[in-house]
Amino acid sequence: GPHGRKRAMEQLFDNQPALVVLVSGIEGPPELAERAEAAGVPLMRSPLPDSQVLDNLQYYASLFLSEKTTLHGVFLEVLGMGVLLTGDPAVGKSELALDLITRGSRLVADDAPEFTRIAPDIVSGTCPPLLREFLEVRGLGILNIRAMFGDSAIKRTKYLRLIVHLMRMSTEQISSMDRLSGAHADRNVLGVSIPQVTVPVAPGRNLAVLVESAVRNHLLRLKGYDAAEVLIERQQQAIMEQG
Repeated sequence: GPHGRKRAMEQLFDNQPALVVLVSGIEGPPELAERAEAAGVPLMRSPLPDSQVLDNLQYYASLFLSEKTTLHGVFLEVLGMGVLLTGDPAVGKSELALDLITRGSRLVADDAPEFTRIAPDIVSGTCPPLLREFLEVRGLGILNIRAMFGDSAIKRTKYLRLIVHLMRMSTEQISSMDRLSGAHADRNVLGVSIPQVTVPVAPGRNLAVLVESAVRNHLLRLKGYDAAEVLIERQQQAIMEQG
């Protein structure tokens, strides 16, 4: 009855909610709006069911309230995967990013991508509004990727799944690397372990092809396929057959 409804509203606003949302297009009683206005609490209405409203609120709350960090590098979508290119200044990150974009990759952010932990094991990256769509390439200056390549060359946000670290190496250093497994490691980003692969930078190496291959190989590893392990098993099998 009216008394019970009044008591329920009193309890609702005694808890000092940050927001009251009416779901499924429900129109609340007039006194609800009066109570909300008196308490200084926003009152909103949505045509969506309660489950969808909660999902949306949780998603946006996680974006605004979660831990954030800025990492130096170029963040791209390469073959559908969020990839951060890192490395020392002038190592060629922007030039490589431009090469990848011409091959179909999409730019998320150059220089200072912002990352947010939106779930226990998910880090999402985006670009500060001021830098959105722009890529700085030494010798060419500032490029507007959207104007040059179209809307399809830009991605607003992407989950960070792989870090590709570019490192200048001599021929001797490259020769000393693990030739079977490569240089794989993990990097901690906001408490989430992100796989990282180090790609040597040296004259004559096609870095765009190497990065795309690193992404394809990472996708295979996620599915449980490791080329180095398969090769070792074949060698062991061959030795056993010969013995």
